[in-house]
Amino acid sequence: MRIAVIPGDGIGKDVTAEAVKVLGAVCDVSGRSLDLEMLPWSADHYLATGVTLPPDGYDMLRDSFDAVLVGALGDPRVPDNRHARDILLGTRFELDLYVNYRPVKLLNDALCPLKNRGCKDVDFVVFRENTEGVYVSVGGRFKAGTVDEIAIQEEINTFKGVDRIIRHAFAFAKAQGLGKVCMADKSNAMQQGHALWQRVFKQVSSEYPEIAASHMYIDALAMFLVKDPGQFEVVVTNNLFGDIVTDIGGALQGGLGMAASGNIHPGRTSLFEPVHGSAPPLAGRNIANPMGAVLSSALMLETLGWTEEARRIEAAVTAAVDAGETTSDIGGSRGTTQVGDWLAREVRS
Repeated sequence: MRIAVIPGDGIGKDVTAEAVKVLGAVCDVSGRSLDLEMLPWSADHYLATGVTLPPDGYDMLRDSFDAVLVGALGDPRVPDNRHARDILLGTRFELDLYVNYRPVKLLNDALCPLKNRGCKDVDFVVFRENTEGVYVSVGGRFKAGTVDEIAIQEEINTFKGVDRIIRHAFAFAKAQGLGKVCMADKSNAMQQGHALWQRVFKQVSSEYPEIAASHMYIDALAMFLVKDPGQFEVVVTNNLFGDIVTDIGGALQGGLGMAASGNIHPGRTSLFEPVHGSAPPLAGRNIANPMGAVLSSALMLETLGWTEEARRIEAAVTAAVDAGETTSDIGGSRGTTQVGDWLAREVRS
């Protein structure tokens, strides 16, 4: 397996180093090998060269690698974050990574911010449509910077895009033996685009009579994720709403430092990343939580078919949390590299 590794900016470099360390440990134990190629694409690279990624960058990722592991992107020295947009959003669109896969799983009751809620209540998956919605940048600004300024940002929903993400959610639920899929939209206010979501969800759900299909408006979903997250197993929604509710999910599992994600096109080269930001002020201080990056590497292995190896990494992370071998944001006293060392040893044991 050939993996492109893009550490990126800020703490992305710190946490990616620990994910690579853990991947090395799991290869040692399994006897399998990964060919990891470090790519320099980052704010530093852009500022030095003026290049965000090479002209053949997307083709190279698609044709030369089995997966892509990204640390974090974003740097205040690039005010418009041009490099992050080209590398991350560009890859999602150019490689057609239409599934944003976000497992939300609490590993220890003590990490949950909700009163009287624990691991049994926080264990669900969010599938976010990843290539459409308001993030396609259709629109524009007129008379910018004046009192007459007009700003328009259009939301794009296609039958193809809506159908394939909803079908993916139901297929996942069936494959995992889950019994519930909830679709969230705002069809009471956004009646044109979200009527399409309603129609497709009704059609696809009829093909899976063994799965209980439900619908919530996005504001209600946000409320119930805080009030009673245990009622959810699989949630599917659009790009913008998914971006928001998965941050709520991250908080439920102990903070964004614990959250992993995959940007997937089934059967094709896909991209995996922790969902926290680059946090430049924290870079190089040995305090960033590497769990999200490590768990993202486990998602990558799972998607590539290395299921046993992925489970081994997840078990090591759970053991670290239980043992308090964590960074300070989740109650521990270890540094970034010490957590990575502990996880690597646990994987080998």
